[in-house]
Amino acid sequence: MLISAFFKTVSQSLAAALLFGLLVAAPAQAQRKGRTSSTANADGSLAATTGSRAARLQPLFGGLSPAQATQIIGEAQLKAITASFPSSAEASTFFTTKGYEYLSENQPDTAAYRFNLAWLLNPQNADAYRGLGIVASAQPTPDAAIDLLTKGLALSPSNTLMMSDLGTSHLIRYGQTKKKKDLTTGMSLLQRVTTLDPNNAIAWQQMGRGLYYQEKYAEAWEAVHKGQSLNVSSLDFDLISDLLAKQPDPQGTFK
Repeated sequence: MLISAFFKTVSQSLAAALLFGLLVAAPAQAQRKGRTSSTANADGSLAATTGSRAARLQPLFGGLSPAQATQIIGEAQLKAITASFPSSAEASTFFTTKGYEYLSENQPDTAAYRFNLAWLLNPQNADAYRGLGIVASAQPTPDAAIDLLTKGLALSPSNTLMMSDLGTSHLIRYGQTKKKKDLTTGMSLLQRVTTLDPNNAIAWQQMGRGLYYQEKYAEAWEAVHKGQSLNVSSLDFDLISDLLAKQPDPQGTFK
């Protein structure tokens, strides 16, 4: 699948990594039960006129506390939405799923609102943080994405998709700032991913990027081919071009 127009505003490596993970492993959708409130849209979201649009479209409502964010949405509106589900947690899962769907349809603003709503309904929903991290990755630097993904990983420490996203984001920041801490952190996370989930093709490609930064070109080629063998769509052609400038492909696949 081609990278959506939204993700073309992000660095290609990060776009490929985050979108690939998004499309293959979005969380399962919660089943809605009961009636839909008259104040809600057909998909269960709150009416478009509710609250401050600017705050609703910023990750975590621009840094508000849950109590402050509730004032923007309206406590009555939140109760009406929750009433359509067996629990607030299931409502949160539903909105997380909708957020990923909107991301895949190149509607980042709509996705951001759904992820924010998911977080407000259940601040322990790690996938809401991951979704907001993907939205934030469109910013010029990955700082906000790293912050959100770090919070998500703290809630779900064994989530290899979150690890992969976060490791990739640290490598992107290293590419911008050359701070060794980002390279060290990114590689540590990606090594954990490839140990826990050796079939994660994107993580292998990103390992290749980190090894390239470390000037370990032969090992970088090995990581690229490992990822390619798992899923050819994971290939990072920017990385391949960079590697070719340093060392020919030992397997002769890329020239």
